[in-house]
Amino acid sequence: MLRPLTSALRLLRPWKPLQTRGCASDEAARGREIQVRALEGPDQGITEILMNRPRARNALGNVFVSELLEALAQLREDRQVRVLLFRSAVKGVFCAGADLKEREQMSEAEVEVFVQRLRGMMTEIGGTQRLPRCLGVALAKELIFTGRRLSGTQAQVLGLVNHAVAQNEEGNAAYHRARALAQEILPQAPIAVRLSKVAIDRGMEVDIASGMAIEGICYAQNIPTQDRLEGMAAFREKRPPKFVGK
Repeated sequence: MLRPLTSALRLLRPWKPLQTRGCASDEAARGREIQVRALEGPDQGITEILMNRPRARNALGNVFVSELLEALAQLREDRQVRVLLFRSAVKGVFCAGADLKEREQMSEAEVEVFVQRLRGMMTEIGGTQRLPRCLGVALAKELIFTGRRLSGTQAQVLGLVNHAVAQNEEGNAAYHRARALAQEILPQAPIAVRLSKVAIDRGMEVDIASGMAIEGICYAQNIPTQDRLEGMAAFREKRPPKFVGK
């Protein structure tokens, strides 16, 4: 069972949207469906997105998606953000998926536009293509054709999720595990991490030879960075590196 990381999980700032949004009040901020919090102290560099749509169990509605896309667009330009966590403010729920009640009121054209917006934001969309690549064709068909629900443990056994943790009394064990993982990533060289993500994501879409070429392009972008030199100096001097993202 995962023990709560009490000392590491203090709320250092109240939940609020990005400052650049110019929200009128804290009360208005608490009412938003997407809120953003940058952590401080030893966790500086970790930013959390809080999903706050309790009546719809964080279902993906128009307002929810619009606020989320805007937050992601701003965070993408913020070089102070090294790790991004998604967190639910609704106990016992992460995200219920599509808001089918809202979707029912849309025209066919509106549904098509909405789904395209989701595709630009969520890699999980496109299950008929992604699931066979993860699990193989036969098992992917079985899961899709039956609509079977999987527990966290079952999903981990299949390799669909990295970790499955026993729930705690507060109902936030998964968040604790994600926070601990974010703390592992945080001290790594941010440019190298970002380029590694690009190389993996793009490389999985092409053949191995093309993937190796993508890796080479990404590595070439890392060569002139200060962080690469810092990493080599730290190795030579037998000390922990201090990466600055430059």
